Amino acid sequence: MTRDEFNAFCGSLTATSHVVQWGNADVWKVGGKVFGICGWNDGRDAFTFKASEIAFEVLQDQPGIRPAPYLASRGLKWLQVYDLPGLSDDELREHLVASYHMAAANLSKKKRVELGIPEQK
Repeated sequence: MTRDEFNAFCGSLTATSHVVQWGNADVWKVGGKVFGICGWNDGRDAFTFKASEIAFEVLQDQPGIRPAPYLASRGLKWLQVYDLPGLSDDELREHLVASYHMAAANLSKKKRVELGIPEQK
């Protein structure tokens, strides 16, 4: 996945916003809560997302995937795809959607309804 494809995908999700911060990283939020980041790897795109407990445990030692610098060191369950083989584009999209829903779950039900965020099934 390229940075442009990452940005297009994240932008296709309901009620998302985009900012560039933290050293030129593309940061995607839903209701002000971060769910996806592209940047932070010298000369190569790296994709960072919030992970479930199980995904974090299973994926953190896979080639091309690591606990996200800065975030995971603070005890947060965030992963970064930084090298090959990493994840396929479809797998990365699935994890971004899961991250989006985890971030949205931290919003009040009223706020989710107001933003038109679909209920997670």
